[in-house]
Amino acid sequence: MRLPLFVLPVLLLLAACQSPQLNRDFDPSRDFAAYRSWSWHSPAVQYRPDDPRVRSDLTEQRLRDAIAEQLDQRGLRPAPDSAKGDLEVAVWMIVDNRQQQISSGYGGGWNGGWGGFWGGPNYVETRTLDYQVATVQIDLHDSRDGKLVWRGSAEQVLRSQPGGPSERSAQVRETVAKVLSQYPPR
Repeated sequence: MRLPLFVLPVLLLLAACQSPQLNRDFDPSRDFAAYRSWSWHSPAVQYRPDDPRVRSDLTEQRLRDAIAEQLDQRGLRPAPDSAKGDLEVAVWMIVDNRQQQISSGYGGGWNGGWGGFWGGPNYVETRTLDYQVATVQIDLHDSRDGKLVWRGSAEQVLRSQPGGPSERSAQVRETVAKVLSQYPPR
């Protein structure tokens, strides 16, 4: 059974949406057990591109809340107001426009096994699929020397219909939890 041509791009997008692609990097010379507190870097959340469709006070608050919750679960406490924590947290929300070319072939011949030939010419159709990928990157800097000591990120294809506020909050919490599941490094 052959799938209609328009189904293939949809299936590829759905497969890409199943789980974010996680990355991490860290300084192995650091003693991560010595970090006990954290504070926000200034600015706490940065956006690329700096576009009002991406930048949102609501998104920023969702990111801040999810990160604070995850750091707390890892034993890191927020520093008192106006004090620097052992770690400074910086977050990036990056949205890239990407393209993928998908080729589908149809037609052509078939050898029936008895030397017979059935069919017609072979055709290949190539379509370009435009989509957006969002990356949430969390950077942890040592506040004493300002050096980056840990970085984690998740990259995921954006859906065309992002859902309501509760669904967006749940997705941010889930993504941040996956990124910070890699902290502290082992």
